[in-house]
Amino acid sequence: MFRLILALIATCFVGPPLHAGTGTVKVFILAGQSNMEGKAPNALFEHQAKDPKTKHMFAHLRKDDKWIVRDDVFVKFLDRHGPLTLGFGSPGRTGVELEFGTMMGDHFDEPVILIKAAWGGHSLVKNFRPPSAGYPPDSVLQKELAQMQANVKKSNEKKKKNAPLPTMDDLKKQYGASYRAMFAEVKDVQDNYAKLFPALMGKKKLEMAGFVWFQGWNDQYGGQDEYASNMKHFITDVRKDLGAPKLPFVIAAMGQNGSKPATGAMLTIQKAQLSMAELPEFRGNVKAIRTDVLVDKVAEELYPRWRENQEQWKLVGGDFAYHYLGSAIWFTRIGHSMGDAMLELLKQRK
Repeated sequence: MFRLILALIATCFVGPPLHAGTGTVKVFILAGQSNMEGKAPNALFEHQAKDPKTKHMFAHLRKDDKWIVRDDVFVKFLDRHGPLTLGFGSPGRTGVELEFGTMMGDHFDEPVILIKAAWGGHSLVKNFRPPSAGYPPDSVLQKELAQMQANVKKSNEKKKKNAPLPTMDDLKKQYGASYRAMFAEVKDVQDNYAKLFPALMGKKKLEMAGFVWFQGWNDQYGGQDEYASNMKHFITDVRKDLGAPKLPFVIAAMGQNGSKPATGAMLTIQKAQLSMAELPEFRGNVKAIRTDVLVDKVAEELYPRWRENQEQWKLVGGDFAYHYLGSAIWFTRIGHSMGDAMLELLKQRK
């Protein structure tokens, strides 16, 4: 049933054009967890775009001392949609979409849509679990269900309520929920793109052009050893469910370690992500980039003392280490590296 639902969604997406007219719209999916949401404060972008030391890094995103509002690149991020500009990250923040979308818009003659499907704290081992990965072993599910039921019992006692205990079916519905929600976002754009983006009214067809994955943090807590297998299933399933067997796929590997070597579960996930491009079936159509080497060293240096230097910190960072310090520079560099990788894959397809 799970695969059937996705097949129906995919069929809708790759079926006949919805609207008459001429022209193609290039569509990119940007999926993942909180870092794909985007965590660099808009206020930090505003400051660094004017600061003589950093403004050159953002000059291509601005015109007449204002942020460019693209008329050829559009973003759908959950309940928000519109022309690409500053602010399509978490509330009051911006992510990799600004730089990546700018590069795609500059590259293509056709309009571009970015579909952001990102939710904080969502893992690949559970939330984004792809259909072909199946469920974990029954022993794992039984243990998880027992813990869920114990939590509800404890809550019932504390609040003097009688909420029903979760069942195995309730638990299984959580597996792959974000994967299915991602495809629901795709279908929403397919069905309603002319309403979401009136400037695209009358375009003939949406063409799936690429996929970008930026995720990994939550899999450090139980999903690291399964990550490589789940990532392989994920790429294969996404392509199958979109009807795009060789869809260019860019993976931004975990890099919150910055200048320090990754260790433990982070290193395991990082290696798994980087290994995908080396698999025979993915060579030339999957590319993984390192994000640690793009670290904003100024923000990294101040971060251990940010609480004692909060006014100074606001001028270089805006979040914790797991969110790449909320660095506008780091997020922009990652977006640019994603764009370079995607353009390289697109070039190889020709």
